[in-house]
Amino acid sequence: MKRPSLKPSLKPTTQQVLHALAVMCMAAPIIASAQQATDLGAVSANGGSGTVEVTGKAVTATTTAPSQGSLTARSAQSIVSDEFIRNLTSPVADFSQVLQMTPGMYSYSPNGVGLGDTKTYFRGFSDGDYTVSFDGIPFQDTNSPSHHTWAFFPSQFLGGAVVDRSPGSAATIGPANFGGSVNLLSRNLEPEQRSSVFGSYGSFNTKIYGAEFESGQFGPDGSSNLLVNAHQMTSDGYQTYNKQTRDAVSLKYQYAITDNTALTLFGSYIDLKSNTPNTKGATRAQIAQFGDDYLLSNNPKQANYWGYNFYHVTSDFEYAGLSSNLGGGWKLDDKLYTYAYHNQQNYNGTTITATSGTDKLNSYRTYGNLLRLSQESGFGILRTGLWAENADTNRYQIPSDPRTWVDAVLPNFHERFKTTTLQPFVEYEFQPAKDLKITPGVKYSSYRQDLTQYADNGKTVGKLGGLPSVEHAVTYSTVLPSFDVHYLLQPNWSVYGQYVVGDEIPPSSVFDVKNANVTALPSSIKSKTFQIGSVWKSDRFTFDIDAYHIKFDNAYSSFTDNAGNTTFFANGSSTTQGVEAEGNVVLGAGFSLYANATYGTAKYASGQWIASAPSDTETLGLNYNQGGWDIGWLNKRVGTMYNDNGSVHQAVKIAPFTISNLFVNYTIKHPAQFIKQAKIQFGVNNLFDKHSIVGVNPASTATSAPAPGDVLTLLPARSLSLALNLDF
Repeated sequence: MKRPSLKPSLKPTTQQVLHALAVMCMAAPIIASAQQATDLGAVSANGGSGTVEVTGKAVTATTTAPSQGSLTARSAQSIVSDEFIRNLTSPVADFSQVLQMTPGMYSYSPNGVGLGDTKTYFRGFSDGDYTVSFDGIPFQDTNSPSHHTWAFFPSQFLGGAVVDRSPGSAATIGPANFGGSVNLLSRNLEPEQRSSVFGSYGSFNTKIYGAEFESGQFGPDGSSNLLVNAHQMTSDGYQTYNKQTRDAVSLKYQYAITDNTALTLFGSYIDLKSNTPNTKGATRAQIAQFGDDYLLSNNPKQANYWGYNFYHVTSDFEYAGLSSNLGGGWKLDDKLYTYAYHNQQNYNGTTITATSGTDKLNSYRTYGNLLRLSQESGFGILRTGLWAENADTNRYQIPSDPRTWVDAVLPNFHERFKTTTLQPFVEYEFQPAKDLKITPGVKYSSYRQDLTQYADNGKTVGKLGGLPSVEHAVTYSTVLPSFDVHYLLQPNWSVYGQYVVGDEIPPSSVFDVKNANVTALPSSIKSKTFQIGSVWKSDRFTFDIDAYHIKFDNAYSSFTDNAGNTTFFANGSSTTQGVEAEGNVVLGAGFSLYANATYGTAKYASGQWIASAPSDTETLGLNYNQGGWDIGWLNKRVGTMYNDNGSVHQAVKIAPFTISNLFVNYTIKHPAQFIKQAKIQFGVNNLFDKHSIVGVNPASTATSAPAPGDVLTLLPARSLSLALNLDF
């Protein structure tokens, strides 16, 4: 069938944006070529304000790839660089945007990029089914191992990421390596001193401005280095009255105690306020009447009045790390850390009464230590260590009057609990031949919850027969083996095979039944992963491919008998399997082409699809790097998938959708006597202004047919941003 012409469907604003971008993209190579005609390394020109210098840089497949595998990887991994974060993501991006273009991963924020609590999916696994860490330290909620992108680690705090689409090895610690792990990396410190100011303005009245100080190496023998970043972000958001403000600061300090021992200190704090409601989408009827951006009203007589819905979230994350070469092949890496999350949320329901609102708190403080020891000898490498963590949590939801926020006497639920995690591990990397490595390992995983649940209004544990509270404890423990083989066929070509078992802790809600009377508790759910893969690298070409087969347990279901006793039971298993590949090729003249693709299935034993698991994904990116220009156009297509309707699987079909982003960066060295470097970035997210439906929550569990009351999640409209960064 002949495809319809694209031109007639383009809006005037779309045509204007594309025309401007076409001119910029065509002009960039011409300008860069002229600048480099005299000297391929650098060009200087004297002007009245000082010296202008545009520095050339080598274009190789590894330096321009948005995502790539590693020759040393023993599982399916993708590495995201600092350059990608700085040049090819929005100035207000959260960490979900850092992962967006890696194979199989996708996310969306209906309020605009970086303006919501975004969740990321891959291989049929949703947030909470995989571990997220920062500099190797896992962080997550305590009631379930989920994450909040708007409250931890915006792009200004990040220097890269390593995505492992597997449970890893025995040495890969975390509470939910069930599906995989994402390791966010802090910023790299620089040898030279600089001070920077930056700012950006964009669509939806989105603004960010801040300052950064990099000390460079200082102190005796240059043994110290410090990086500080502070910024504020404000936005009206794409959705009506879904405003957001974020104040954030981070600090990283490194001190070389000796030639063999270094101390690293990191600290961050975020204060976030927003008018986001608990239900983050509008209904079909509302969208049809008011438009795609509708969410909240400005009428206090309506239940969805913006003044009845707000968050105030604060978070902090700190660690002290000590790394040392102890001699005799022994190395130590130890991190003592703490982090906290305090989410005070108030939201209203569908009416306005004395109890239609909810006063909600989710607050926890976590302390932990991650110790790693390794010893390298002629036989191979021993790796062992211990992850130990304690967390204290306070959670409640109380019916309230949204007009006055006077709470009811009894809550819907209130609980306090302590979580204790222990994960000792050991693995040994045998090297029977020069380029062959065989690594068996084992990890013991133990989670203990000590809960106190307070009497409530009957919605959770009830009135407890007049008792003020009830206490109970549970420990989940399991042994998790791993085995992998890695072989370097050539210096630039490796292959690997892996078998590993991952687990995920059950949520604290297993006790959310009448009188907290649970007679049979669930066990940790497990996944068994088999995968093989290969990585190839050269100056002009990078390529990696993997095939995987994962069999995993589904979440547990429960049954309450007539006597009020609740029993949890296994809910069967599922299988996800497929092929993933990514590559980057240097085309010449500063251009490179990046692509990745995944194809697979994620289904229950019944043959029905797991929710939010696309059958395929494809990414295509064209990049240009030359003479101060850094331009990237990245397109992600997410294939057909399904949403559930209560306990009904494969209930609502979600059609394929595409996310297309373009960023144009231009950097000038010494534009003025007192400025070391100036960088201008023009960015477009959702270039083609697609408003695709990416999620449907049916109005009724009785039917999944489209209905006016269905809550829809849409891609936000196209957004533009213009940013300036000055280094002094």
